[in-house]
Amino acid sequence: MRNLIPIWLLFLGLPVALPGQFSPPSTHFLEPADTLNPGRFRACVTAGAAIYASASVGLYHLWYKNYDLTGFHTFNDLGEWEDMDKLGHTVTAYNQSVLSYYGARWTGLEHKKSIALAAGVGMLLQGTVEVMDGFSEKWGFSWADVAFNTLGVTLFAGQELAWRDQRLLLKISNSRPGYPDVTVPAEGGGPPMNLRQRAEELYGSSYAEAFLKDYNGQTLWASLNPASFYGQNKPGWLPAWLNIAVGYGAENMFGGYDNYWSDEDGNSYALDPQAFPRYRQFYLSLDIDLRRIPTHKRGLRFLFGALNWIKIPAPALEVNTAGGVKFHPMYW
Repeated sequence: MRNLIPIWLLFLGLPVALPGQFSPPSTHFLEPADTLNPGRFRACVTAGAAIYASASVGLYHLWYKNYDLTGFHTFNDLGEWEDMDKLGHTVTAYNQSVLSYYGARWTGLEHKKSIALAAGVGMLLQGTVEVMDGFSEKWGFSWADVAFNTLGVTLFAGQELAWRDQRLLLKISNSRPGYPDVTVPAEGGGPPMNLRQRAEELYGSSYAEAFLKDYNGQTLWASLNPASFYGQNKPGWLPAWLNIAVGYGAENMFGGYDNYWSDEDGNSYALDPQAFPRYRQFYLSLDIDLRRIPTHKRGLRFLFGALNWIKIPAPALEVNTAGGVKFHPMYW
């Protein structure tokens, strides 16, 4: 949960023209420099370092301060949260690298050097979380997290090296579920707990907090742009901005591996697996690559670049491991 879409992503969303996108010659602040601009580069490095330091301190106080510290250790959390956390690492590392690359190119840094810098930033940001985990008694350094971080960074770098383009985007959407007002009895005669209360303890009470934390509401997407593979031979009926997206989610998660938990007083609770079965969800939907929408407005290009990690609401077909097939007229 701690890795998903950190706030510094938005800061790094500086606009870079895509192949074929309108980009008039200009020295406007929002336009990328043709050659390395030392002033821009120094400003990005300084601001990036300051944001990294403040974000690291903030992350410590938000997530780790209230838990005991211990010696550096590793643990294996593969399969926890139905692997939503692992794919979240991939989505986050990918987008951190992409937006860091756009920031580097805005300064005028050369293409391959920008790729290397962006990949390093992606691994550094995610690696910081892993090191903090490694000293926390509640968590630990996870090699599985490192593997999925590397997958996200590699997906970014591989596409830039092969195509100078990001034809496959990784995105996120979140529609927080309406948790039922159900009482869960404690084992051994302790006080009962409301399931909605359990969800708020795990995922927060506000939508902004739940957007980052609530695995039951999150869907992680791989969004492919078919038109980008045609080049100049793109069919006229195929919009350049239209994507096809496949998504992954999971439902009824009230604990890492199962729906059994304990409160601060040692009371234990368990959900009936028949009433609340944990299951995985797979989606097929349409999406929009915002950066491929042609516009003359620099501000809009900036905004589109900053928000392109968010999946656009659209109709979706769901197939899940509970044996269900559903059509959502509008899904996000």
